[in-house]
Amino acid sequence: MTTTAPPVTLDDVRDAAARLDGVAHRTPVLRSRTLDDLTGWEVHLKCENFQRVGAFKFRGAFNAASRLTPEQRARGIAAYSSGNHAQAVALAARELGTTAVIVMPEDAPRSKREATEGYGAEIVTYDRYTGDRVAIAEALAVERGLTLIPPYEHPHIIAGQGTAALELLEETGELDTLVVPVGGGGLIAGSATAAKGLYPGTRVVGVEPEAGDDTKRSLEAGRRVSIPVPRTIADGQALHTPGELTFSVNRRLVDEIVLVTDDEIRAAMRFAFERLKIVLEPSGATPLAALLTGRTGSASGRAGSASRRTGLILSGGNIDADRFARVCAGGE
Repeated sequence: MTTTAPPVTLDDVRDAAARLDGVAHRTPVLRSRTLDDLTGWEVHLKCENFQRVGAFKFRGAFNAASRLTPEQRARGIAAYSSGNHAQAVALAARELGTTAVIVMPEDAPRSKREATEGYGAEIVTYDRYTGDRVAIAEALAVERGLTLIPPYEHPHIIAGQGTAALELLEETGELDTLVVPVGGGGLIAGSATAAKGLYPGTRVVGVEPEAGDDTKRSLEAGRRVSIPVPRTIADGQALHTPGELTFSVNRRLVDEIVLVTDDEIRAAMRFAFERLKIVLEPSGATPLAALLTGRTGSASGRAGSASRRTGLILSGGNIDADRFARVCAGGE
């Protein structure tokens, strides 16, 4: 009997960690007694809002870009993104001495677009509700001879994103539950690969905005399901279908997907700001929203453990002050 090898392994995540050593930040893991008391969990927060470009995306982008041949680097990189992968590819290109062209939606947050341009990238815009960003980026890459680095649909991207969970688990040891936001599925695919590779008993829970439940529906159906492009404040998770590669990993390793509303995301952002003293963008706050609403599960913990231990990957903090105020006030 033959078995299909997984597209990404724990060794791939460890190899990515070696490439990122000294380039990406090893982000802090924060604790809060207030949060522990409120939830009944021993909570460990992996703060990727302190990563370079303000989000976990730099991990995967640099891991992928660093593997390009000299000829590919000389021609440049193309990517498509609503913001964080855009910034990550732009910075990775600058670090590696090459150029980047990024396809971004016209309504991408201004702060993300300005940061992407600040790293030296060229931006090509499209309408996210009528245009096909993948087709636009692929055509652009062919026309200009660029190498396309997708935001999640690539083994090197998935392995790079998994280094966030790898670092968390190296610091905390075994966790009962790992809670991860889900957009295209790259972060949770890499995180689940790291977590299950180190501690097979750890539950991996993904979090989507209620309006963007494509991965939850897909896992329940056993196949990739498409939904209308969601309208949610969690712009980094406004995807209409999971990636083919990421779904192949997540259907095997992810235990559950839970949903949170935009109002619950707002409440989590306010809690993080007021009680934890950290700034999260909406997508980065979805795991905290799931924890605060009790949707991450009620397991009694590992046999012999004194408390239930959970880790949250807070994926990013790229939001300008004006939008942060509007979102938290319910004005968007």
